[in-house]
Amino acid sequence: MISSLLSGGFTQQDLMVLLVRLFIMLMILPLHECAHGWVAYKLGDDTAMYQGRLTLNPIAHLDPVGSLLLLITGYGWAKPVPVNPNRFNRKHSLRFGMALTAAAGPASNLLAGFVGMILLRFYMISDYYTSYYDDLIAGESANSAPALIYALLSAFVSINIGLAIFNLVPVPPLDGSKIVAYFTGDKIERWITRNYQVIRIVFFVIVVSGILSVPLGFIDGLVFDLYVFLTNWIPKLFG
Repeated sequence: MISSLLSGGFTQQDLMVLLVRLFIMLMILPLHECAHGWVAYKLGDDTAMYQGRLTLNPIAHLDPVGSLLLLITGYGWAKPVPVNPNRFNRKHSLRFGMALTAAAGPASNLLAGFVGMILLRFYMISDYYTSYYDDLIAGESANSAPALIYALLSAFVSINIGLAIFNLVPVPPLDGSKIVAYFTGDKIERWITRNYQVIRIVFFVIVVSGILSVPLGFIDGLVFDLYVFLTNWIPKLFG
C-alpha cells in the first residue's frame, strides 16, 4: 500500500484494504485492549475499569503511532491498558498474571479471526457466492458485490491473525514482551526498562522498513491454513 501511495497508483483494492484496516482499528483493537483489562479485572486488578478502559469505545484505546502503522502496514497497536499486578489476587504469581493478561489481547484477535473464517466458509457455499463464481468460470460478467464481500471477509480474517501474531513479537510495547517476561529474570526486565525508548524507536524503524513482513507473513499463512483445516467440516456438512 505504501508503494501505491508513493507512486500515485492507489487502486480500488488498496481502498478496500484501507477500509478494512480502519474497521479493525475502530472495532478489533478496542476488543483487543478490552480483553486485557477484563482478564486483569478477573485477576483482581480494577485499574483499567476505573480508568474507563473496560469498553469497546475506540477513543479510549487508540494509540496515534500504532493506529497509523496499522493503516499503512497492516500491523499496529493500541494504547496499553494500565495494569497494576500488585492488585492481582494471590492465586498465581505476579509474572503469571501479567503474562495471562498480555496473552488475552492476541487471543481475542485469534478468536475473532476464527469466527470470521467460519462466516467466510459459510458464505463460500452460499448460492449468492457460488453463482457468481460459476459466472466467472464461464467467462461471463458478474456483479462485483459477491467478490467484495468475499474480499472483506478474507481481509477481516487475515488482519486479525496478523494483529495477533504481530503483538506476540517479544518487543516492548507489544504483548509478547510481557509473555516472555514470565520466563526471564529481573535482570533482563530491568535492562529493557532502561532502554525502552531506544528499543521502541528501533522497532518502529524495522516495522516501517517491512523487514518483518516475510517471517510474520509466513506465520500468518500457517494460522490461516489451520483455520481452513478446522472449518473444512462446513462445506462437507452442507456441500
